[in-house]
Amino acid sequence: MQRPEQLIHRAVVGHLRMRGMPGIVFWHTPMGMFAGGTRRKGASIQGAIMKSLGARAGVSDLIIVHQGKIFALELKAEGGRATEHQMAFIADIERAGAFTCIATGVDQAVGALEAWGLLKGSTA
Repeated sequence: MQRPEQLIHRAVVGHLRMRGMPGIVFWHTPMGMFAGGTRRKGASIQGAIMKSLGARAGVSDLIIVHQGKIFALELKAEGGRATEHQMAFIADIERAGAFTCIATGVDQAVGALEAWGLLKGSTA
């Protein structure tokens, strides 16, 4: 079963793949159990290894690079809230000069991508 946030994430990635501006590069960094998510046997050891290699809790759902600019998009389902780690990441990357958005739902996420000039065409 897919969680609502996964459905939003897939829809936004679909827009980026179909409508993304030429030269756009984007990715999702799957942190999950290594950065404060699900706890399974051995996760704390693996998490410590990942952290020593530079993994960081709270990395935004999508990182996008276009024309020398960095964009961080955190996706939330209706009623979802950013964690303390996610807020810290957003603040840090924003201070470093990135464009950031915490978007609730597909429409808000696509709206941010369009406002940033990262998508061809418009859904409006």
